[in-house]
Amino acid sequence: MATIAIFGAAGKMGTRISSKLKELKQYKLLCVEADKTMEAKLAERGLTAASSEQAAKEADVVILAVPDKFIGAVAGKIVPMVRAGTLIIGLDPAAPHNGKLPPRKDVSYFVVHPAHPPIFNDETDPEARKDYFGAKGARQAIVCALMQGPESDYARGEAIATAMFGPILRSHRVTVAQMAMLEPALAETVAATCLSIIREGLDEIVRRGVPAPAARDFILGHMNVETAILFGFLGKDVKFSDGCLRAIEEAKKDIFQSDWKKVFDNANLMTSIKKICGDIP
Repeated sequence: MATIAIFGAAGKMGTRISSKLKELKQYKLLCVEADKTMEAKLAERGLTAASSEQAAKEADVVILAVPDKFIGAVAGKIVPMVRAGTLIIGLDPAAPHNGKLPPRKDVSYFVVHPAHPPIFNDETDPEARKDYFGAKGARQAIVCALMQGPESDYARGEAIATAMFGPILRSHRVTVAQMAMLEPALAETVAATCLSIIREGLDEIVRRGVPAPAARDFILGHMNVETAILFGFLGKDVKFSDGCLRAIEEAKKDIFQSDWKKVFDNANLMTSIKKICGDIP
């Protein structure tokens, strides 16, 4: 039986993964929180809080389920206390890519992040179809990176990641740098920004008099078919109309800067990550 210490076990992500792992007999959990209020939340779920010292010294695996801006401080305290061979798992690439994990050659660093259930899927269970975050019935992909450590620890980390975020659709191996391009750059800087603009557009036409239910139905339906076209779900022969293509090209001049893809350049990506980690106000 492997002992897993979850730091931040009562937080949003910590609650999700501890709820999954506590049901599995092959793992013993040690749940750590920062204060009595969060420890009380653990108790409400039938979990007993452990001290950070006990958890660090007894764990075979440490999961850092704390916000990015606290990773450096938490890892700086924990990593010197863990045993040689401990597998330390991060749940986001920002802090690891920003050098927030302290150097120690005899431990392994593994990073995983869920992709969340895809827009287009074959889920038939109604509850699974409403599982937008994943790990509650809907299948999702995960991306995994072994930042340092023996190759055997990739399989060890992937097995725990599968248990945390399952059911799993696919597992992809990437580097931490590649994961940082996926998030924050692609998923947040690009996709979340573009989607927020769509929502702002909906709100604007409602302000201008379009009935809100009509606007919502119209845009969500068009987002569905347009996404299917762009990502090839309708086959390579199904494309936007000539009028739509012209509208796209004209609108890009007004909505986007011509050099917007610079968000993926390392300098800009690192600036974004440093802001996430609290290094830049």
